[in-house]
Amino acid sequence: MTSTSTQGWAAAAGTAAQSSALVPPPRLRRRPSLIVASVLLVILGALASAWAYTSLGNAQEVVAVRTDVARGQLITAESLQVVRIGVDPALQTVPASQASALVGKRAAVDLTAGQLLVPGAVTAEVVPGQGKSAVGLSLTAAQMPSVPLVVGDKVRIVSTPGAQGDVGMTPPVVFSGEVVTVSDRAADGTTPVTVQVDADRAPELAARSASGKVALVLDSRVR
Repeated sequence: MTSTSTQGWAAAAGTAAQSSALVPPPRLRRRPSLIVASVLLVILGALASAWAYTSLGNAQEVVAVRTDVARGQLITAESLQVVRIGVDPALQTVPASQASALVGKRAAVDLTAGQLLVPGAVTAEVVPGQGKSAVGLSLTAAQMPSVPLVVGDKVRIVSTPGAQGDVGMTPPVVFSGEVVTVSDRAADGTTPVTVQVDADRAPELAARSASGKVALVLDSRVR
């Protein structure tokens, strides 16, 4: 490499270095919208933290329903659970300390999984009650209404005609009762239903039910 070439290269390098040194650094542009958004996020985070702290401070342990329980069914330990939530003072709930006392009682209303338990939702009433008896029925689709039965329904069990199908002039024998349990349809197509009736009429109803010549009538649910 000649001295002339070396000198030219050095001059070019010096010129480039001088040009780059003269280029001013880029100016950062401030965006007010980003600044406002950042401030809002900080404020929202602080509010959320304050709300969470307050909620935890006011939370209470109360009893909730773990699994569905139909009206009249026994409440078991597996049916209940304890949850910790913030409860409005106007809402009546059952404290977690009373959970064990609920086991063995019956649901006064249909209980749905996930709902909070209220004091009036359970009862200590025994089924069948005083002066009552429970009678099991095995009913076909033609012997009961198509409307699904629920525990607590007021029903009448009517004695149906004999083998000849003659209704006759004599009024049918009628038993008034209340549905205690309703089971899933059996393999033979019948639906097991347990009804509570007056104890003095239970033997006759059981005999007529065994013959298969009864029909169940659902009365109005309006009370």
